[in-house]
Amino acid sequence: MLGKLFGRGGERPGGPEADPHALPVPRRRKNGTYTLRALGDERVAALVAAAGAGDWEAVKAALVPFDIGRDDHVLGELADVDGVQDWIGRAVEEDKEHRATALLISGARHISWGWEARTSNRAVNVSREQWRVFYERLRIAEEHLFEAAELRPEWVTPWSQLLISGRGMSVGPDASVARLHAALRREPLDLETHLAWVSQLQPRWAGEPGQALAFARDALAHTPQGHRLGCVIAMAHIEEWVESDSGDCLQTPAIRDELRKAADHSILHPAYVRRLGWQHDFNIFAMALSLADERHTVRRVFQALDGAYTSWPWVYFAEPEKQFARRHRRA
Repeated sequence: MLGKLFGRGGERPGGPEADPHALPVPRRRKNGTYTLRALGDERVAALVAAAGAGDWEAVKAALVPFDIGRDDHVLGELADVDGVQDWIGRAVEEDKEHRATALLISGARHISWGWEARTSNRAVNVSREQWRVFYERLRIAEEHLFEAAELRPEWVTPWSQLLISGRGMSVGPDASVARLHAALRREPLDLETHLAWVSQLQPRWAGEPGQALAFARDALAHTPQGHRLGCVIAMAHIEEWVESDSGDCLQTPAIRDELRKAADHSILHPAYVRRLGWQHDFNIFAMALSLADERHTVRRVFQALDGAYTSWPWVYFAEPEKQFARRHRRA
């Protein structure tokens, strides 16, 4: 099954000490790139396959190596599986022992499913019916995530997810800040929480210009070397580019220097550990550095990726995969 899903004949990444759970790299495109599937991990691939089949018992078994109460990457893989919303409600109602896990998966899936209905169009181009479906799915997400958070108060992912649903529901600044603080109390250095707040602070979501960058810079100042939280600087600059009317707004010496230093402090530092889903961190920096037209550090980042493409954050482009491939080739 996994060979059918991810391609056969791909090379196994790494040398003798490579991760034994790593999926073979799928057949590359002519430009040398490929889309990262299931975080490049055979255990995640089995989890995704079980979720796609609607097999709750197999999902629970496949979740054993992971802690989705703290791992947004694995939770995100489940949230993107089409059809989970059709069966996860039964697990919520029938499996009392694992109710919190089912609620968390349901909440994350309903957020993703809600945004599928809304689409990535600007608000003025979203129809009334799309808004109705969007809000209904987010309402379910919020209900399930709050209950998951109540059942498992040590988990951070319900709160990082509630930042996303709250932004879509326009819950207001006081409620949003309360959710942020709830997440940070559980994990002060959680990258997904910080990225969600960087988005929240954008003018298109009622933030003020410069707020997100100030927040990101303060976060980096309190981040140990080698920690993935350094990605918050790269994402803040990408968001600045999204908000700007100028495609070359990041192409300044000061921004290039800041991005280089952030990369050296985090993903390129010897203390950085390539945990499951590390390619997502490198893709964030790859996009930010290429938008800044930085020529040296971006080469190191793309070399480390070795062609591995993740849709986020390249989805901000009209043709994300082509943009990744073009910038990968230039580097």
